[in-house]
Amino acid sequence: MTFVVPFDGSALAEAALVRALEYGRALEEDVVAVSVVPERKRYAREKGWIDDDEPFDPERIVATLRDQVGELAPEVSLDAERIREFPPEDRLATHIERLVLEHDPSVVFLGSDNVGRVVTPLTSVGVHLAAEDAYDVFVVRHPSPPSVAGIDPHESFYDES
Repeated sequence: MTFVVPFDGSALAEAALVRALEYGRALEEDVVAVSVVPERKRYAREKGWIDDDEPFDPERIVATLRDQVGELAPEVSLDAERIREFPPEDRLATHIERLVLEHDPSVVFLGSDNVGRVVTPLTSVGVHLAAEDAYDVFVVRHPSPPSVAGIDPHESFYDES
């Protein structure tokens, strides 16, 4: 079994990756990050992958995400998929979930500030991923970790905050 982290490069995705790595080390579980990159400029700008004046280069975006994962967690690989469409959030979530399931996860570490709230935006990819019952979901809502005995914080990540 594996801990899987949907990774889009956001601060909460970074926190989820680091948290998964901490738990993975403590529990001797492998960790893998997954990303889906729709080949659309608007989505890339919304995610902060490119600035308004930058050209859209999906290969560079995947490379940047891979570098980001490598800096935070060198032993974690990134399984990235480019898709030509720009689907609505539920279909985007289906692509991400398929990648997640390919790794036979025991737990998915999901960085999200809105999953599980009483009122949840319909446009949340995390809502769709958290609804799957094939794995447990660890929702990371804050960049700083809770205090858990036996888990040593990934100090370099938290010191920069």
